[in-house]
Amino acid sequence: MTVNTQDKVLALTGELIERHSVTPDDAGCQEIIAQRLAQLGFTIEHLDHNGVRNLWAHRGDGAPHLMFAGHTDVVPTGPVDQWRSPPFTPTIINGLLYGRGAADMKASLAGMIVAVEHSLAESPEVPGTLSFLITSDEEGDALYGTQYAIAELKKRNIKPDYCIVGEPSSSKLIGDVVRCGRRGSLNGALTIKGVQGHVAYPDAAHNPIHEGLRVLDELSAIEWDDGNPYYPPTSLQISNINAGTGATNIIPGELQVLFNLRFNTEQTSAGLKATIEELFDRNGLNYELQWHLSGEPFLTQSGRLTEAVTDAIEKETGLAPELSTSGGTSDGRFISPWGPAGVSRVEVVELGPTNATIHKINECVALAELAPLARIYQQIIKSILT
Repeated sequence: MTVNTQDKVLALTGELIERHSVTPDDAGCQEIIAQRLAQLGFTIEHLDHNGVRNLWAHRGDGAPHLMFAGHTDVVPTGPVDQWRSPPFTPTIINGLLYGRGAADMKASLAGMIVAVEHSLAESPEVPGTLSFLITSDEEGDALYGTQYAIAELKKRNIKPDYCIVGEPSSSKLIGDVVRCGRRGSLNGALTIKGVQGHVAYPDAAHNPIHEGLRVLDELSAIEWDDGNPYYPPTSLQISNINAGTGATNIIPGELQVLFNLRFNTEQTSAGLKATIEELFDRNGLNYELQWHLSGEPFLTQSGRLTEAVTDAIEKETGLAPELSTSGGTSDGRFISPWGPAGVSRVEVVELGPTNATIHKINECVALAELAPLARIYQQIIKSILT
């Protein structure tokens, strides 16, 4: 890469930050990206649905197929007056580029584009397939983003072999942590039904709080597993409890509880549901329970992609990256199982800048990370597609 790599990544990152792309609004980000890729000979398609923009761009044909994946949407800014600079005005202060989406993940998108531009300038006839799948609905419900686009592409028998997701994976230094998987996430919305009444006449009412606390205590005490070499133990956390009218003299008629399980590959969502429902049934609860599965766990074990990523990071930084499954969820959960049953999974890793400020006031990315990230992406392209 030439010496102006940082300037190129910085300019494109800033152009994307200027777009107010709060979920699910793309605000024109994908048009900027599509124009750059079209100039490189990529075929451009928009797989939009229900107000969500999804960009599918591909160049070349056949195997191996390396895909870059990411999102243009960002979370809300929070109180604007608490930012050091306007959140949608890219601003450099003391070597840091400030702006909503700077780290999550517009710098990664810019680095990917510049990496591909330099790769094709060096080797215009790269063998195999290069592609991009970019959505405007990763930070939201994620129903019509990557998940929807994959379903459409599967109808055409399109499936990548390898995928780099540009999530901000690094911890303290660029490339020190690479996500090779994520835990599954299962949400439960529980309503325990009682009978409303006057607190002075408890025999004529039924208090769902008293009953619920006993059962929830048993639920929260379950030790699901010990984890495994790749994942920590499965964890259940109760996040919200709500009941009552606000009056002190009324026994409530319902108790509402929200909880979440972050689970590893020792568990399945079906098994977790069955265990919890059996617990509630055994305790005689009168309840309703709604489930929402954000995603099953996925894991990319050592293979060609992790070797290429590790080698690229070591060449650029001298670091041996930690392969981790920690953190929340990402669109990697949709990409990894891509394809019909029995077909090998897509090798997926998440690689991006440091994540100390993501979703926070004064989100920023270090200028010093921009060029190394693009060079790492370029080296991965070279390793996979040669």
